Amino acid sequence: MPISIRPYQLSDAPALFDAARESVTEVHPWLTWCHAAYRLEDAQTWIQSQVEKLAERTEFSFLINDETGRLLGGCGLNHISQLHRMANLGYWVRTSATGQGVAPQAVRMVADWAFANTNLERLEIVVAMDNTRSHRVAEKAGAQREGILRSRLFFHDRPHDAVMYSLVRSPQATHVAAR
Repeated sequence: MPISIRPYQLSDAPALFDAARESVTEVHPWLTWCHAAYRLEDAQTWIQSQVEKLAERTEFSFLINDETGRLLGGCGLNHISQLHRMANLGYWVRTSATGQGVAPQAVRMVADWAFANTNLERLEIVVAMDNTRSHRVAEKAGAQREGILRSRLFFHDRPHDAVMYSLVRSPQATHVAAR
């Protein structure tokens, strides 16, 4: 399935709300923001914060669209460390679009964007041990499995072990100056 990514716009809130509500059963076990009480106002507030963070270059969040413009999910970079030139790369895909190669394509697009538009050298994908679908996404996107991190994630009121995957800038790539 051909996809594209782009930064969020305030007008995307209804589509984000619909995708999140459709996906609560599959996404909530791993991402607690996607819950049964999720409201349109939550989508609006989050998008507004992402528009501001993009302008500040402190986070880079993108929505994933198909060729018709339908919102398929989200992906992006957060927990950015300028000191160590690294960031966390996260993703989610709405239930009706899973299993179609959307997430691995989006991960590669975000990584390519990051290495072309920032000075980041390393992108980390941290996946809960039991999240088998997300492990497959990281692997299909070409991320290297590095090891198990004990009690690395905390959600649903308890710690969870996770696997660290990484994508690193190609040594041949031209380094982009910090902006």
